[in-house]
Amino acid sequence: MSPREIFITQLDRERLLELIKAADDFAPQGKQDLRGLRDLQAELERARVVAPQDVPPNVVTMNSRVTLREAGSGEEITCTLVFPEAADMAKGAVSVLAPVGTAILGYREGDTIEWTVPSGAKRFSIERILYQPEAAGDFEL
Repeated sequence: MSPREIFITQLDRERLLELIKAADDFAPQGKQDLRGLRDLQAELERARVVAPQDVPPNVVTMNSRVTLREAGSGEEITCTLVFPEAADMAKGAVSVLAPVGTAILGYREGDTIEWTVPSGAKRFSIERILYQPEAAGDFEL
């Protein structure tokens, strides 16, 4: 599956690069699993950076609430993409550092994504974006 164009707002990119740098600076040498950080960094490097007001309304940005459908089971999951400190699976808040969080960042409603998770490769589609901060005029979340 070839990579599709993904979008990220300038503000989200800045915050996520700060998160990556902080993790690199403060994690004990050899004690951290950097895979999630490296996957996120790779996505940020290939993303098209846009001003918050210019991001298309059908793109998953930070703090977006989305419905995903797992291709194998057809199971639907509704979640909000959040920064790690706000992650809470019981409340449907998925960290951008979780494999599925990194996978959906910047993609559009209707896109199908394949991503490696701890249990193997998963394929899912972004069914609906229920809330996107930028589309709602919330540019500073």
